[in-house]
Amino acid sequence: MAFNDLLKQVGGVGRFQQIQVTLVILPVLLMASHNTLQNFTAAIPTHHCRAPAHANLSKDGGLEAWLPRDQRGRRESCLHFTFPQSGPPFPNGTEANSTGATEPCTNGWIYDNSTFPSTIVTEWDLVCSHRALRQLAQSLYMVGVLLGAMMFGYLADRLGRRKVLILNYLQTAVSGTCAAFAPNFPAYCAFRLLSGMSLASISLNCMTLSVEWMPIHTRAYVGTLTGYVYSLGQFLLAGMAYAVPHWRHLQLLVSVPFFAVFIYSWFFIESARWYSSSGRLDLTLKALQRVAQINGKQEEGAKLSMEVLQANLQKELTVGKGQASATELLRCPALRRLFLCLSMLWFATSFAYYGLVMDLQGFGVSMYLIQVIFGAVDLPAKLVCFLIINSLGRRPAQMASLLLAGICILVNGVVPQDQSIVRTSFAVLGKGCLAASFNCIFLYTGELYPTMIRTVTALLPETLGQPLPDTVQDLDSRKGKLRRQQQEQQKHMVPLRASAQEKTGLQD
Repeated sequence: MAFNDLLKQVGGVGRFQQIQVTLVILPVLLMASHNTLQNFTAAIPTHHCRAPAHANLSKDGGLEAWLPRDQRGRRESCLHFTFPQSGPPFPNGTEANSTGATEPCTNGWIYDNSTFPSTIVTEWDLVCSHRALRQLAQSLYMVGVLLGAMMFGYLADRLGRRKVLILNYLQTAVSGTCAAFAPNFPAYCAFRLLSGMSLASISLNCMTLSVEWMPIHTRAYVGTLTGYVYSLGQFLLAGMAYAVPHWRHLQLLVSVPFFAVFIYSWFFIESARWYSSSGRLDLTLKALQRVAQINGKQEEGAKLSMEVLQANLQKELTVGKGQASATELLRCPALRRLFLCLSMLWFATSFAYYGLVMDLQGFGVSMYLIQVIFGAVDLPAKLVCFLIINSLGRRPAQMASLLLAGICILVNGVVPQDQSIVRTSFAVLGKGCLAASFNCIFLYTGELYPTMIRTVTALLPETLGQPLPDTVQDLDSRKGKLRRQQQEQQKHMVPLRASAQEKTGLQD
C-alpha cells in the first residue's frame, strides 16, 4: 500500500495529473447528452390521424369531419371516424361525435412540427399502438449500459484502462454516427445499444484511471470535478437540442467529437498502479519515470529503479501475481459484503435517477427549461456532497443523499396531479439528491474496487483518507484492522467507565 508515496515522489498533483485528468474527464461533457438524448430525439409532438386514403376532404367537409374529439375538446391522437361526420364538432362528446363509429388511424399521422421538426417518433410513427417502441429504444440503450459495464469492466482489469478507453471512444464515435444515419428503427436501436455499452465503460474507466493517478487527499476533488463536468453537459444538451432540433443532426453533433477524443486518448499514460497489480514492474517503472519527467521531477524519477519498486511494492508483487476472478465476489466474505451493498446502491440510485430524467415531457413545462433546471440543481447539491465527503466521510454523504432523495420522490408521488409546480419542485430536489448520490457512489466504488455494481450504505466501510486496495487481501487486512481498532477502543472504554463509577460513588 506504499504506492501513494511513489506518486508523491514523482510530483503528486503535477502537470501530468492536471493534463491527463482534464483530458480524461472532458468527454464526460457529452455523456449527459447521450444518456438523456432521447428526451429530445424521441420527443412526441402533438399529432392526429391523417385522413383515410379514400377520403375526399373537399366533399366531406374538411379534415375536421374525420377527427373525433376527447372530453376536453382536443383532437383524438389515435382515432378517426369510420365515415365523415356532418355538422359542427361537439367537444363534450355528444351528438354527431358520440354516434360516429371510430377506428385506429389507417393512413398515418399528421404531426405538429413547430417545436420538434423531426424526431424518431415522427420519422417511424412510434405513436399509438407503436408507442412502446419508443421506450424500447431507451431500454435497449440501458441494456447496453449494463452489458458494457460488465464486459468492459472485466477487460479493463485484464488489458488495462487506457486500451479499453481508446476502444470505447472509437465505439461511441462510430455507433453514435451510424445511429444518426440509421435507415430504420431496428438499426437505430442496435447502434444505440452499442453506444450504451461504450459510454458505460467510459464513465467507469475515466474515474478509475483518474483516481489511480492521484494521491489519496485529492480523490474527492476528482470525483466532484467529474460530477460537475457531467452537470455542465446537461446545460450543453439543452442548448444543442434547442439550436439543432432535427434528431439526426443532434445525434451527429453529440457523437462526432468522440473521434477527436479517440485521437488524443492515444497519448494517455496507463495506470502505474494497474501495471504493478498485474506484476509488470518494468512498465510500472517506465510509467512513473515518464510522469516524473512531465512533472519536472527528473531527479526523483532517476532515483526509482526495479530494486526500489520491489522494496516498496513487495506485497503487491507477492499477492497480486494471480489475478482475481469474478468468483472472488462471492467467495471472499469482505468482497461479498461489498458486492451486495454496492449492487443495491447502484440499482436504487440509477432506477430513481433515470426514472426522473427520462420523462421531461411529463412535467408539463418546456423541456428545454426543465433540462436547464435539472442541470442547475446539481451545482449546489454536489457542492454540499463534496463538503460532507471531505469532512464527515463518504458513508454519511451517501446515506443522506439517498434518504433525502427517497423522501422527495415519495412526497412527489402523493401530491395531486394538478399541482404541477409542487410536483416539479419535489422532482427537482430529488434529482439533485440523486446526482449527489451518483457523485459519491462513483468515488466510493472506485475506492473500494473498480467495478460497476449497486447498494445499502450503512454497511459500507468508510474510505476517507484510506489508500486504494490493490488486492483482495488488502480488503481483508482493512477489515481486520478496523476490527482491532474497535477492540482497542472498547478496552480503553472499560477503565473509563470504572473510573466514572468510582467518582459517582465517592460523590454519593
